[in-house]
Amino acid sequence: MATYNTVVEDDREAPIRGDILEAIFSHVPLIHLVPASHVSNTWKRAVSASLRHVNPAKPWLTVHTQSPRAPHVTNTFAYDPRSRAWLEIHAPHPNHSAALRASHSTLLYTLSPSEFAFSLDPLRLKWHHARAPSVWRTDPIVARVGNSFVVAGGASDFEDDPLAVEVYDLQSRAWSRCESMPEMLKRSTASTWHSVALAGEKMHVTEKSSGVTHSFDCATMTWQGPYDLRPDENVFYCVTGTIRGRLMVAGMVGDNENVSEVKLWEVKGELGLGSELGFWCEEFGAAPKEMVVKLMGADGCSCGAVGSIEVNWIGDFVYFRNRTEPEEMVVCVVGSGGGCEWGSVRNVTVNDASRMGRMVFCGGHVGVEDLQRAIKENCRFVEKVT
Repeated sequence: MATYNTVVEDDREAPIRGDILEAIFSHVPLIHLVPASHVSNTWKRAVSASLRHVNPAKPWLTVHTQSPRAPHVTNTFAYDPRSRAWLEIHAPHPNHSAALRASHSTLLYTLSPSEFAFSLDPLRLKWHHARAPSVWRTDPIVARVGNSFVVAGGASDFEDDPLAVEVYDLQSRAWSRCESMPEMLKRSTASTWHSVALAGEKMHVTEKSSGVTHSFDCATMTWQGPYDLRPDENVFYCVTGTIRGRLMVAGMVGDNENVSEVKLWEVKGELGLGSELGFWCEEFGAAPKEMVVKLMGADGCSCGAVGSIEVNWIGDFVYFRNRTEPEEMVVCVVGSGGGCEWGSVRNVTVNDASRMGRMVFCGGHVGVEDLQRAIKENCRFVEKVT
């Protein structure tokens, strides 16, 4: 592990003015600002000011590749959009015996018949372990809502209720059963066919192929809906997410053999008002044609598999990736004043080994303090050449 020595320097002798340092640090990758903040008090203040006013930290996209064979070796990578740099994270965490999974783009967890494990910190360095829910599930919908984890559907064929819902309370560390999922979800309770979005105390579960959405209210432990969140009749694939607490929809226009457009919509109004006029979808942005080609290929075909397109909502960033062509991702950055900026990011984690195993995407807000704690815990960050 690299070590950084603190150099005490008289502020009056600082050779570079603070505003110039702030401008310089705005071009320095976040990981390199950690040692820079230890050089002197002047540099520490300049790093802090640069991150506040010039080039703020942006949420990282983390990619976890897991071998399908025991001991299920896991490698972790991160993309920092602030510096447009990829990092490989070497952390002293154990390999997981169960398959890694992600939900609503920010939760990373594993679930086995004996244990439910999850990580809450942005770099996924610390893991919490709980006993498994009473109903054994193979591919459930999982979400963290406030201080609770909701585990719904996806039950094993040996269980009586495939729609069973259980909630784990972080404070009491206990599971409780509550109202089962709506009956109309019985044909597709697995998480593969749904997207999950969180807004306040509600978990929104959307069927990707139809846009039909049901909401679970963690305050009342009840389900509401259905709601039709398909923005347009020409949209054949929907994924919901949130940006700054606003419920959003990403959709593909056309059909499975010819995707003509990829768009974003914002859900206006409120779900659950009991009126068709209670909410509506307002178009927010559309991907340029060249980005659609990067995502779908020149012929716009999703290779007959709607589920090959996955969407991750991380902060103001929306990442689109095609699992059949994973080398490049399309990214949309939502501006604070509205509007979208589209581009692409090469996925440097793709190689022969990662293609054979699992590749799990999530993300979170990472700051200098998070990196300082990680380094103290013998975590190393190695830049990847792109």
